[in-house]
Amino acid sequence: MSVVNLNIVHKHMQNNPPAPSNDAYQPLLELKSVCKSYGAASILNNINLSIREGEFVAIVGFSGSGKTTLISTIAGLIQADSGEVLKQGLPITAPGPDRGVVFQNYSLMPWLTVFDNVALAVDQIFNHWTAEQRRAHTEKYVKMVNLGAAMAKKPAELSGGMRQRVNVARALAADPDILLLDEPLSALDALTRGNLQDEILQIWAQEKKTVILITNDVDEAIYMANRIIPLNPGPDASFGPDFAVNIERPRDRTALNHHPEFKKLRAEITRYLMDIGSAKNQTSAADKIVLPKIKPNTDSDWNRAYSLINSTQDKVVRPRYLEFSKLSKTYPTPDGNGSVKVVDGFELKMKKGEFISIIGHSGCGKSTVLSMTAGLNSISEGVIILDNKEINSAGPDRGVVFQAPSLFPWLTAFENVMLGVDKVYPHASQSERNDIVEYYLNRVGLGDSLRKKAAELSNGMRQRVGIARAFALSPKLLLLDEPFGMLDSLTRWELQEVLMEVWDRTRVTAIVVTHDVDEAILLADRVVMMTNGPQAKIGKIENIDLPRPRSRKALLAHADYYKYRESILSFLTECDHTH
Repeated sequence: MSVVNLNIVHKHMQNNPPAPSNDAYQPLLELKSVCKSYGAASILNNINLSIREGEFVAIVGFSGSGKTTLISTIAGLIQADSGEVLKQGLPITAPGPDRGVVFQNYSLMPWLTVFDNVALAVDQIFNHWTAEQRRAHTEKYVKMVNLGAAMAKKPAELSGGMRQRVNVARALAADPDILLLDEPLSALDALTRGNLQDEILQIWAQEKKTVILITNDVDEAIYMANRIIPLNPGPDASFGPDFAVNIERPRDRTALNHHPEFKKLRAEITRYLMDIGSAKNQTSAADKIVLPKIKPNTDSDWNRAYSLINSTQDKVVRPRYLEFSKLSKTYPTPDGNGSVKVVDGFELKMKKGEFISIIGHSGCGKSTVLSMTAGLNSISEGVIILDNKEINSAGPDRGVVFQAPSLFPWLTAFENVMLGVDKVYPHASQSERNDIVEYYLNRVGLGDSLRKKAAELSNGMRQRVGIARAFALSPKLLLLDEPFGMLDSLTRWELQEVLMEVWDRTRVTAIVVTHDVDEAILLADRVVMMTNGPQAKIGKIENIDLPRPRSRKALLAHADYYKYRESILSFLTECDHTH
């Protein structure tokens, strides 16, 4: 277990005694001046990396930064255009069992069982062994990732986390020297992700592997790695400075929240990555567009077409603008012989202009509460009142942004937003409606992409269209269901800033469902924590008394930020233990 206590820092290892010989300190893996292009597009430029045996290195990369190209080059799946990729001084020219790769997507044979999927690799690499030896070896690694009870199941019968465990087992069963993990946990919920992180760390310690983890999650990198290296976004992606993780092992997630080195390192890496992102041109033409001062037809006095948006009546703060009273949702069981209550007695009152975050583990019913509020899911018991009217169906007075925005791919960004604007501003002139659409698309940073079809946009850009459309409707209530869950961290941070900036201007009443503790604190006035389902209810509410407007950088430096973070993490940990 000595590897657990390794505290490997910068590649120069200043704090360690001198090596007895050069051979003893020869890097296991080296990349020297590696460059890779696809056509005229330069992806990697002058990549230099030195990794020692037994290190756990995290490379923090974002969409378009070339991280998968980097992993594929180390794996030997593609060749660099120039430079050297060396393992123990010898060039890597092809894939090999000495490098086990786990990608984000599950590449399993759907017709084979868990055991057979892992045995595929074992039978090919260790074909000189007896059948009994190969069977025992396969079973060892299936059990190592806690899938012993699911050995005979096929991938379709497994959860996402279990399928990823099969991938890890298959990579480990090849007995590689280096384990290459390309965002293997990013598609998983927080609880499953945490469990798999712990399993990978345990395997790293027991098997004494060298691990390279690609991730876009700073917390994951600090929790798992000895050393963190940012990969600056492409084109011409290059490495940023090394960040040594000088935190003793084993590491406890809750305890890390108190650790001064964790706070310092988290702030430094986040600041570095945000500065990279802010290097992009963030200027917006929205400041040049005047938003017409008209109300939508969802407003109680919309027929006064040119009444001011910020009327005196709107500024009255009502303590029960949105009220959930004894709200419950029951579904029939699959066999039809019973029922299960998913949400049980959800009670909450919101003021006009308040921003609420709802957080909890997967299956706690938070999205169910949101879908009932949107009118997209029937209410089993209780009632939801919005602006003195009971919610019993969907309506344009509620703007909804889902994890995957529902855009028409054949329409442009402008046309997708205009569809809603035409419905709620029928009394406005075409010029005024055009200004509303352009204002919000510019405000979310899509001024140069107004005429691009949705099918041509990236995930992050499509999500921006969804946010612009929701705000353009001037809804009474904005509902966001894990709106940034599918995006990399840098894009997520940018869109959180966009959301906060536009919300500061409109002060629309808003609810966001999230599993991200930092996002919950960053956005909300109150964080509503739900107990585990079934029969989930509100377990705790945390008032977030932090100044607005907010920024991620400012929050990380605020004295109370980690107090709020600990309160929410402690609640989620307690729920985890009672799961």
